[in-house]
Amino acid sequence: MTSFATDRTRRATETDRWLAGMLGAEPGVALVAVGGYGRRELLPGSDLDVLLLHEGRDDIGRVADRIWYPVWDSGARLDHAVRTVPQARRVARGDLKVALGLLSARHVAGDPDLTGRLREGALEDWRGAARTRLGELHELHSERTRLHGELAFLLEPDLKEARGGQRDVHAIQAIAAAWVAPSPGPRVRAAYEQILDARHVLHEVTGRRLDRLVLEEQDEVARSLGLLDGDALLRNLAGAGRTVAYAVDNAFRQAERASGPRALSSRTLGLRGPGLRMRRARPERRPLADGVVEQDGEVVLARAAAPEKDPVLVLRAAAAAAQAGIPLAPRALARLADCPPLPVPWPDDARDALLTLLGAGPAAIGVWEALDQEGLVTALIPDWERVRNRPQRNPLHRFTVDRHLVETAANAASRTRDVARPDLLLLAALLHDIGKGWPGDHSVSGEVVARDVACRVGLGDADAELIAAAVRHHLLLPVVATRRDLDDPVTVRQVAATVGSRSLLELLHALAPADGLATGPAAWNDWKAGLVTDLVRRVEAVLDGEPMPGPVPLREDQLALAANGGPAATVRGSEVTVVALDRPGLLWRAAGVLASHRLAVRSANATAVDDTAVATFSVAPEYGDPPDGELVAADLLRMLEGRLDVEDRLERRARAVRRAGAVVPPPKVTLVDDASQTATVVEVRAHDEPGLLWRVGRALGDCGLNVRAARVETLGAEVVDVFYVTDAAGGPLTDPGTRRRTVAGVLAALTPA
Repeated sequence: MTSFATDRTRRATETDRWLAGMLGAEPGVALVAVGGYGRRELLPGSDLDVLLLHEGRDDIGRVADRIWYPVWDSGARLDHAVRTVPQARRVARGDLKVALGLLSARHVAGDPDLTGRLREGALEDWRGAARTRLGELHELHSERTRLHGELAFLLEPDLKEARGGQRDVHAIQAIAAAWVAPSPGPRVRAAYEQILDARHVLHEVTGRRLDRLVLEEQDEVARSLGLLDGDALLRNLAGAGRTVAYAVDNAFRQAERASGPRALSSRTLGLRGPGLRMRRARPERRPLADGVVEQDGEVVLARAAAPEKDPVLVLRAAAAAAQAGIPLAPRALARLADCPPLPVPWPDDARDALLTLLGAGPAAIGVWEALDQEGLVTALIPDWERVRNRPQRNPLHRFTVDRHLVETAANAASRTRDVARPDLLLLAALLHDIGKGWPGDHSVSGEVVARDVACRVGLGDADAELIAAAVRHHLLLPVVATRRDLDDPVTVRQVAATVGSRSLLELLHALAPADGLATGPAAWNDWKAGLVTDLVRRVEAVLDGEPMPGPVPLREDQLALAANGGPAATVRGSEVTVVALDRPGLLWRAAGVLASHRLAVRSANATAVDDTAVATFSVAPEYGDPPDGELVAADLLRMLEGRLDVEDRLERRARAVRRAGAVVPPPKVTLVDDASQTATVVEVRAHDEPGLLWRVGRALGDCGLNVRAARVETLGAEVVDVFYVTDAAGGPLTDPGTRRRTVAGVLAALTPA
């Protein structure tokens, strides 16, 4: 027992003694602790959940006042009720949360017979209506998951309400009280204590009743728990949360089977008590693979299976479960732990089973989680331990590193028909971020680890090198596509030189969306997918020795606008076209107008037609529905005619969204010289803010530079903006003084006054 658990028990005992003294000797009255107090889990900020039971005494109000007022005067938070036993049972039958609280009822003082009658009656009611109540409990669990997310994968988890948190352990206990599933086992109880200790310390550290572990408190909570830092704390909580989530899923699954059509009532079978405890007819067993069968909606081992002699059985059973879309039974998992280690390199049938598992797509995720709970994944791939439950301090990422890898592999399964080597795609997807368990650039370290794992599972040297290269360059296509000008020949030639072969390019093309979709909605979208596909098309031409595709030509309607000389502005869906006499600053001034209409610019290009400039923008609304296109076009024309104060409008927008006292990392400005032969690339990393593109563009204009093209990528609250700029002579920036002034000017524009 931890010191925090001892403290909780001591606090409950002292509270019992205090309340008992206030009740005194009152006949026909009992003081009952329910909820967390009933479980002796009084945290520093916990409520006192108390029920005052009586047998119809007219003066019960006087007795209650004698207890409630001193509690209120003490400053303790009190959740109380005064009821008879029939009243308490009646309320519980209509209120699920009250019913759950009564399952933890504990006698504190007064007449123990009253408490005993309440406990027995509440349990009888719970078991008698278990089919209905467990359905309600499952709905409540699903709603909490929707509202609070999953504890294991949140940067600021709610320790009580999130999926995998304390409430889910209480749900397991409630299911067990209905006699349809076992009580929480040792691992679940240990996980529960970890979560409860963290919540206990959070109350102590903040001096408040908080359940959400916010970022600024994590390091101090970690130190109080004897951990190195907030990352170590999140990693421990992720493991605990996944253990609880896996257990509650199993408990609900058992409850569902118990209430299914094959179940017979306990009354018919003469079993003890009412409820859902049932005996079933002999279940059918359907063979799935060698030594593996389906029984009662779960995958179990065949009677003749000998796990202790069959090292491949664990992967064969997992593959069968994923392909059938049904879970591995807990008892089967326990037996699979007896499988001996696989020889290194793996035999072909073991690697085939792993690929069959991953190739099942989303169905593989739950099976992989089940293997992880038994420690079977790290037994198969020891390097997995370094990324297991590892948090990602990045709001773009929805999952821990290990879960992200499995999600990516599941996504890649839908793209296996697009590549010549689906096996290599699945393994590259599973390993692409494996380097995050080691110091330094995760792509560089991941290349080494992926090569070792590929050899471990029995791939030849050439295939292992291809997987290692895919891991090394898995970010290449999306980064280049969104941060470089694809019309610049240098961009395409550099990617072609890095990739070197159609085989690797094909793997990277399939891996990019699988990785992006597994990261989160902000990491992948149709716009990025289109850019990556365009880049791949151009690189394929270079690798095949064909002429490099040229820039996308202007459409006829754009050429017609240019022929008229402008000024003109059109809005067609996500594309905005601005035409005017060629002059410096057209791109960034137009970007300012678009930002004032809360349109985020994703890319911008300027093309000269004689003495007329045609600027095209790819835009998307920052939130909600897009603005009225006619209003946007009208404001663009006003800007071109010098009748619109863009700066004032953007500054008002920025003030409205800027948080007072918000601390963000300082911006960073880098000049990239090898990205183009005709321009210098200015890469800007900064906190996102309305009009950022306009401010940077204006700063570049003040330095006497012309912006030829821009690419914008927003990653959560951060942006990576790339500008292709030329000097007054129309070439790259070579003068050292100009280069210094450029960096200083952009930094000044990004730094609040």
